[in-house]
Amino acid sequence: MTTPVSPMTVPGEIINWPMLKISYLTDPASIAALLPPGIEPGKTPKVTITIYNFPVLNEPEYGCVVNVDAIYNGIEGEYTLGIAIDQEAAIYGSHERWGQPKYFGETKYFRLMDTITASVTHRGYTFLEFHGKVSGVGEIPPEFETNEWWIKSLRGVDMMSADYDFPPHVVRVYSKYGTAFIEKLEGELRLNDSPWDPVASRLPPRSEPQAHLWTPVFLDRRITLEGPLDIEGFHPFADTIGGSRWPGENGGPKKS
Repeated sequence: MTTPVSPMTVPGEIINWPMLKISYLTDPASIAALLPPGIEPGKTPKVTITIYNFPVLNEPEYGCVVNVDAIYNGIEGEYTLGIAIDQEAAIYGSHERWGQPKYFGETKYFRLMDTITASVTHRGYTFLEFHGKVSGVGEIPPEFETNEWWIKSLRGVDMMSADYDFPPHVVRVYSKYGTAFIEKLEGELRLNDSPWDPVASRLPPRSEPQAHLWTPVFLDRRITLEGPLDIEGFHPFADTIGGSRWPGENGGPKKS
């Protein structure tokens, strides 16, 4: 078998930055508590965290995606709880058009020789830290498809009513990928307590986190508006922390 060769780019190009993919298992009940009625936990209680630097609006966007395995309408996929990014301009249009749960956060992510360092900070809390080293080249997997589930909704202007100007709908993000290169990592994931990004408390690791660097090949991507969710069942999930899907109160962490 031919050994995979790492992609080559001109110095300073960011288009082929690898994504740092981290995954672990958590308690099934922890995932179930975060999913609105109509979206079910996946077959495995897996949490997937993706740290990236990718050009959006023709400039670098550093970000952190927190997903959990989830099923909608019998289709396996991942429910996105939040995407912390450092581009304010990309937040509002993403919310309005797709319900993409982006919010402002500061991500540091870089490689020095074979050392990988990443951290994510929001509202003064560094809720995630990763330190690792490249341990070898991984095997290139076959092409694969993924689905992400976002929620698009708009509550009514009357604060005394539970009506919606646009009721909650599931947004399906279908993607198809190849893989240009994978590198295996050995490292440590540290999740720190944060009221604004409660990954540590709401999705505690119950397995040893696994990490790798993944350079994707983008083959297809389609974003479609799917079916509505039950309005009464969704009501407890409508108030979130900022632009994320973490349950909140008046846009901030729950006080009770």
